[in-house]
Amino acid sequence: MYLADPVHPRYGVGKNVGNYSLRRLSALTVKSARQPGRYGDGDGLYLVVGKGGAKSWIVRVQKNGRRRDVGLGSATKVPLKLARERAALVRSQVEAGLDPVLERNKRGGVPTFREAAMQVHGEHKKGWKNGKHQAQWLATLEAYAFPAFGGVAVSEIEAPTVRDALSAIWLTKPETARRLRQRINTIIDWAVAKGFREQSLALPVIDKSLPKQRSRVKHHAAMPYKDLPGFMAQLRARETMGRFALEAVILTAARSGEVRLATWEEVDLTKRTWTIPASHMKAGREHVVPLSNSAAALFQMLQRHARGDKSLIFPGSIKGKPLSDMTLTKVLRDMGRSETVHGFRSTFRDWAAEQTSFPGELAEVALAHVNSDKTEAAYLRSDRRVQRAKLMEAWSNYCGKLFRPSN
Repeated sequence: MYLADPVHPRYGVGKNVGNYSLRRLSALTVKSARQPGRYGDGDGLYLVVGKGGAKSWIVRVQKNGRRRDVGLGSATKVPLKLARERAALVRSQVEAGLDPVLERNKRGGVPTFREAAMQVHGEHKKGWKNGKHQAQWLATLEAYAFPAFGGVAVSEIEAPTVRDALSAIWLTKPETARRLRQRINTIIDWAVAKGFREQSLALPVIDKSLPKQRSRVKHHAAMPYKDLPGFMAQLRARETMGRFALEAVILTAARSGEVRLATWEEVDLTKRTWTIPASHMKAGREHVVPLSNSAAALFQMLQRHARGDKSLIFPGSIKGKPLSDMTLTKVLRDMGRSETVHGFRSTFRDWAAEQTSFPGELAEVALAHVNSDKTEAAYLRSDRRVQRAKLMEAWSNYCGKLFRPSN
């Protein structure tokens, strides 16, 4: 049951001296009020002037001994007379045993946090290149946010509620907690932009209330380059689509997603290049990979024995679908290895740095890493394809040759 907070119009906030109905404000007072603070009008209605000069109306109510301010709108849009009418409506709802906030949300069509999250996901997912990220974005919210406040109107999500949801996993799952924080904030900011609420979350307050995370940067487990020649011999001992794809990942130093999504239209065996489109690249820029002798032989063999969907170089078991990421990981696990597929890029980088005289920036270009030095990047406009072709041939030779006839 809500109760209007009785405040004496002269003695100010917190003076429990009866439920007075005397009026203190006038239209002129509202217009001329400049000093930040609350100006009482009686019966729990206040004009609130912010530090920046913004003016809004609130009516103070209580539920189970807990005070709560219900917003009634901006004072620039809601005149004093209408503010009093809205405050009276809130009080009538209180007397009827209704929650005025929920009743207002029903009339105004304010979505719940879950509904808002679905709308945000629907609007943003088209801009996400990674399908796995699309699924994880909602999964994180379903696991840790929706159980706590998924059914609450997005206009009523407060900092303490968000803080408690984050606190549950802040130290045990720090990376997940940080992603959850970012996604919740995105939804709340969307609600502000849509007019469903007036203010964003007080993130600085939430952050200061949480303990310091002591997480370390987690690197992808990589195979020592000294183990690679022996591993490649074992990998090539059997022929499966998963093994072919993993071999392509290693020989090209590409990301697994770039290899799994590769199509024959991207490969030019005459020029010995594989042109990865910007839509498949993490940095969103087209990347050309010079193919070594071994890599070219691998693609030639696959082209002659293409099956199923001829557009995909590495088709999966479902027609028209590429291999799954887990297929490549399973190859490693079946071979008794604990490393990650992505870790082979680190193996390549370590080998180039410690076993060759090729410049470090050349290996970075081969890995399609974005140069963080803007000045240096401005001068290195070329993709240095000729030099990279030599680097990739040296890498291929180190991995070990396997004869594959070209015709």
